[in-house]
Amino acid sequence: MSTRTVIRGGLVITASDEIHADVLIEDGRIAALAASSTPAAQTFTADRVIDATGKYVIPGGVDAHTHMELPFGGTFASDTFETGTRAAAWGGTTTIVDFAVQSVGHTLREGLDTWHAKAEGNCAIDYGFHMIVSDVNHETLKEMDMLIEEGVSSFKQFMAYPGVFYSDDGQILRAMQRSAENGGLIMMHAENGIAIDVLVEQALARGETDPRYHGEVRKALLEAEATHRAIKLAQVAGAPLYVVHVSATEAVAELARARDEGLNVFGETCPQYLFLSTDNLAEPDFEGAKYVCSTPLRPKEHQAALWRGLRTNDLQVVSTDHCPFCFVGQKELGRGDFSKIPNGLPGVENRMDLLHQAVLDGHISRRRWIEIACATPARMFGLYPKKGTIAPGADADVVIYDPHAEQIISADTHHMNVDYSAYEGRHVTGRVETVLSRGVPVITEREYTGHAGHGVFTPRSTCQYLN
Repeated sequence: MSTRTVIRGGLVITASDEIHADVLIEDGRIAALAASSTPAAQTFTADRVIDATGKYVIPGGVDAHTHMELPFGGTFASDTFETGTRAAAWGGTTTIVDFAVQSVGHTLREGLDTWHAKAEGNCAIDYGFHMIVSDVNHETLKEMDMLIEEGVSSFKQFMAYPGVFYSDDGQILRAMQRSAENGGLIMMHAENGIAIDVLVEQALARGETDPRYHGEVRKALLEAEATHRAIKLAQVAGAPLYVVHVSATEAVAELARARDEGLNVFGETCPQYLFLSTDNLAEPDFEGAKYVCSTPLRPKEHQAALWRGLRTNDLQVVSTDHCPFCFVGQKELGRGDFSKIPNGLPGVENRMDLLHQAVLDGHISRRRWIEIACATPARMFGLYPKKGTIAPGADADVVIYDPHAEQIISADTHHMNVDYSAYEGRHVTGRVETVLSRGVPVITEREYTGHAGHGVFTPRSTCQYLN
C-alpha cells in the first residue's frame, strides 16, 4: 500500500543548498521538492502532513564510526545495536556504519557473520559494516574482494594495540595493495603502538597511574608519525587512505601536506576532540577515566587546527567513534593502572547537536554541518545519494530540527546505555524534533515511535569521494 508524507514550510538544508521547500515522500523515498507556497508545492497531497514551519529539514545523519557491543579490554561496549541505534535516532542520525571484527586466527567471514548476527533484527535505523582486519594473510586478502561484492567496502587496520588489533607495516602494505586493485578503502588508526607501549611501561614504573597519563604517553608526535607512515605506505601501494579520529595539530598537518600533493588521503575527527581536552582527562577522583579514548584528548590548543581542517576540507568527516563503557564497573577496571581503562566514549546521540552549536559559534556554516555529518560520510563510504541528502530518489531519512530549542546535555536525559555523559551539563541550542527513517517516523515530536528491526543492513558501493 502506497504511503505519502508531506513536510511543509521548513528550511531544507543540504550540503549544497538552503531552500524553503515542501518535501514529498512516497514509499520510503523522496519523491519531489518544491519551493513552499508555489503552485507545484500545492499539488503535493499526502496521508501525513508534518508542519516544519520555523524548523530545519535536514538529511538524517550518517555516523560512519561506531562500535556497538565491541569486545575490548576484558569487557564489552555497553550499547547494544538496539540501544545504540535508538540513541542515534534520538540524536538525528539515521545510518551508522559499525565495525565487524576479525580475530587473529579467524577469517573475515567469521567476523562479519558474528556482527550480522548481533545487528540483524535489532536496529532502529539502517546500518552497514566496515571490517577490522587483524590478521593479514593470503586468504584474508582474497576475502577482501568477496566482502566488497557484498557491500562491505572498507577495511580498518591498527598501527596501535600490539597483540590485539595491531598490523605491522608489511601487513598494512599488503592490504593497501589489495585495496588499490579491488576499490576498497583502508581506514587507519594511526598511532605508533609499539612506541606507546614503551612509554606506558615507563610511566607505570614511575607510579604514574592516573587517567591523565593516558594522554601523556599517547603523544601527538606518535600520532603524527604514524599518520605520515600510513600516508607513505598508501602512496607506495597507490591506494586511497582514510585516517580515523584525527586529534592532533601535527597529524592534521600531515594530511594537509598529502592532500596538497594531490593524494587521495582523507581525515575524520570526532566531537570529543573538538569540544573536550586534557583538562577532562585530569579531572580528580578518577573522573578523568570517563574521557579515556584513543587517540586521546589533546590540550585545548589543538582544537583550532581541527576546526580549521574542517573548514579547509583537509578533514572531511565528523564521526563519533561511539564506544561507550560505564564508569561503574567498566572504566573502574583501570583504577591504579590507566592502561587498563577501557578506551572509548559515548557520543552517537550528541554529534548533530554539538555540530549545530558549532554553527552558532561560528566554526562552520550550516551547509558545512550537513556536509561533514551527512553528505560526505555517505559519499566516502558508498552510500550517496541513497543516504546523506534530500533529493528525489534518496531514501527518506529526514530530520525536522528545531534550531531554537535549548537543551542541557546530561546522562539523566540521554538514551545511550551508559551511566555518564562526556558532555554533562553542556548547554546547546538546537534539538531534534522528528526523525524519519525511509519515511517511517522513528522519533515523533520528541517521542520514540520506532522499533527494533526497522533498520536494515545497507550494502555500500566503493568510495565516491576520490580525486
